[in-house]
Amino acid sequence: MKNYPLSVQIWIVIAIITLSISVLLAFILPSALRSFFTEEIFETIRAAQDLLFNQFEGNVYRDYIGPNFFGNRDESINNIRTVNHIIIYNDRVIVSSPVSMDFIEKVKNQALNQVDTSKEYSDKINNENIFYIISKGKALGHDAFFISYMGDSYREDLVKTLFKRLISVVIVVLFFSWIPAVLLSRYLSKPLVDLEKKVEKLANNQWNEPIIIDRKDEIGKLGSSIEYLRKQLIRQDEAERTFLQHVSHELKTPVMVIQSFSEAIKDGIYPKGNLESSLDVITEESKRLEKKIKDLLYINKLNYISSHNFDKTKFSLDSLIKQVAERFILHRQDIDLKLDLDPATVEGDIDQWRVVIENLLDNQIRYAEEKILVSLKKEADKAILRFWNDGPPIEEKIMNNIFDEFNKGYKGEFGLGLAIVYRIILNHNAKIYAKNEEKGVSFYIEI
Repeated sequence: MKNYPLSVQIWIVIAIITLSISVLLAFILPSALRSFFTEEIFETIRAAQDLLFNQFEGNVYRDYIGPNFFGNRDESINNIRTVNHIIIYNDRVIVSSPVSMDFIEKVKNQALNQVDTSKEYSDKINNENIFYIISKGKALGHDAFFISYMGDSYREDLVKTLFKRLISVVIVVLFFSWIPAVLLSRYLSKPLVDLEKKVEKLANNQWNEPIIIDRKDEIGKLGSSIEYLRKQLIRQDEAERTFLQHVSHELKTPVMVIQSFSEAIKDGIYPKGNLESSLDVITEESKRLEKKIKDLLYINKLNYISSHNFDKTKFSLDSLIKQVAERFILHRQDIDLKLDLDPATVEGDIDQWRVVIENLLDNQIRYAEEKILVSLKKEADKAILRFWNDGPPIEEKIMNNIFDEFNKGYKGEFGLGLAIVYRIILNHNAKIYAKNEEKGVSFYIEI
């Protein structure tokens, strides 16, 4: 059934439910009706007895059997819904209608053995169910038994009549319920069909048309999720285009310098005055190009790592900071680099954390005027790592997007260093932010 359209599936489900209910009723209802009408028959029999002896209402023993007991009374009393009566007293039997002697003998024996004043019975005579009540009483000063009985032909007629009518009603209900079922299935499936067409457009990169489903139910929520996906795809597409534009621009400059200097040297021209100085420019641009390519490959690696598990080990963060700082300070002998590090052991990828420290120190050295401070302080449930330099404040327009790719300050090189740091910090469930201090700029990492 899953291969059919959704509207057909909904219609089939509703049809199966209604048919199942109808079949279930066909099996259960006759039995329920018979049980109900059996109780009604006994109530009818008992009502007939009470009406025949209404002058003794409330008295357990009935003392009256007059002449023509069954003949001169109100017909509505004698024949309440075909109820017949038998009176047995002093070996005499009075019947209201012909009945077999076997039945009379049977009820007589039951009456003699009966303990209760009144009791209900059922039996079968000539393939017909008989329901009767035996009550004890007095007749002309003798102990007597009053038997009121009734066949089940009346009950069966009622059951069949009601059942036939019910079946007719069910058929009509089924017929008219399937029509709204078809309409309902189309109503429920239509927005899904519309969503299918719009998702197909998304698959074909047709993202300009917004997806609007004016509903608050699950279908509306699905539409909202797809609309969110559409916006994310647009953002991703714009980010990819921007990324490619930045990459092509950033890589083009060193390539052009290397190419132009190489061609000039080949023609015997030295742009920097001599061969050695000109080759130094080519070497420097080659290193810049190499670094940019490494950063691009590394940020692509981080994109992969963010969606996969990576190995984590425990290591001393303060020792790692000391190792990296000792190498970096050699680049700027004029900078006063101070370390204020509490011992701290963290869990993560030590190579990624080395990249974080290298990139942040490189950023500090680039902007610092005279001083850099790296501090690591432990608090109750976290460690705070701070990189501070006494350089100029970060421009407000850059501060809000400082960790975005290709977002460079006035001394920025490629705009990927802080983006790489941000990705690594997120991968380790930590937090990083920048802040302009009263003097200088700080980068805080909460681990």
